[in-house]
Amino acid sequence: MSQEAEKQKDFILKGITKNVFILGMVSLFTDISSEMIYPLIPIFLTAVLGAPMAIVGVIEGIAESTASILKVFSGWFSDKLGKRRPFIVSGYSCSAVAKPLLAAAFSWPVVLVARFIDRFGKGVRTSARDAMIADETNTQNRGKAFGFHRAMDTSGAVLGPLLALVLLTLLEENYRLIFLIALIPAVTAVVLLLLFVKERVKIALSPAEAPKFNLGQFDRRFKLFLLIILIFGLGNSSDVFLIMRAKNLGFSTMLVVVAYVLYNSVYALLSTPAGILSDRIGRRRVIMTGFFIFAAVYFGFAFVRTNIYVWGLFAIYGFYVAMTEGVSRAFVSDLVPTEKRGTALGIFHTTTGLVTFAASFIAGLLWTYVSVPAPFIYGGIMAALAAILFLRLLP
Repeated sequence: MSQEAEKQKDFILKGITKNVFILGMVSLFTDISSEMIYPLIPIFLTAVLGAPMAIVGVIEGIAESTASILKVFSGWFSDKLGKRRPFIVSGYSCSAVAKPLLAAAFSWPVVLVARFIDRFGKGVRTSARDAMIADETNTQNRGKAFGFHRAMDTSGAVLGPLLALVLLTLLEENYRLIFLIALIPAVTAVVLLLLFVKERVKIALSPAEAPKFNLGQFDRRFKLFLLIILIFGLGNSSDVFLIMRAKNLGFSTMLVVVAYVLYNSVYALLSTPAGILSDRIGRRRVIMTGFFIFAAVYFGFAFVRTNIYVWGLFAIYGFYVAMTEGVSRAFVSDLVPTEKRGTALGIFHTTTGLVTFAASFIAGLLWTYVSVPAPFIYGGIMAALAAILFLRLLP
């Protein structure tokens, strides 16, 4: 039976194969685990461990850049081996191991190590997982498949903080115990992977076809898209700064978590429709609109003075993420051949992650030494510039 016929037989939903569905469930449980603790980490660092905001920015920057650097190597290696599953399983396993280490942290360097291990796992798994999703779909359904995956992933980002809210109340803000409980869904995700995700698409390469660590093997549109993503990413700092901005405007820890849940709820609800929309009208229009929305939201965070507006800004921020996260991955997958897909997705993820380190570091400095609104003004300007370049360079 051909690979295409096998995929058709294995559809669970229209355009969604068994592997894509299970990978969505794995991301659901992993994000329940990760997002139980993510909005609490900056508060834990500053309020419990006494770290300054500049250290928060450095930790997030190092963690995310670690993931980003590894994504290109793991993507390339999965292309070279013609296998995706080993990278996916090992990556999710690393993220599970990081949870108890975070619970044991009594100084900010230990938090840095825990975040490093967690993001190391993300770096190992992401490109191979996205390549597997692309391998399982055709161009007509690729946006939908990536949108479905992002929706499942982000549903975990809704359920995780809600569970954290309950636990914060029941455990009287015992952050360490919450971090330890987060290990349970992380282990569940790894078990699902081991039992149900199978390697199906075989990639056999000749030496001449083997993927390389250079951009010369890709066409002009892919390179231009990377340039635009780089410019946008220089202003797209860690979401930690949105969380701390809400705290700065008077939100309690509980309200910060609720606002984060609102953002992720909008993201989860709109990810699949955004992916389907990109299948119908083109990825470029959807992504470009997302950039303009990001700019509007960041300018809003810069200039609001009353915290009631934070609710609307977090909700609209969910629109931006839904219109760019899954759709960008589908767009990259469309631009490159199957045998180089892991490498291309790795280069894409590495580019975005490395500039996230720079953006987070710059945002931390702007927050500390210029003003609280400064990082958001800077981010809004960079996003608007990227959207204009997208319009001009990729017609």
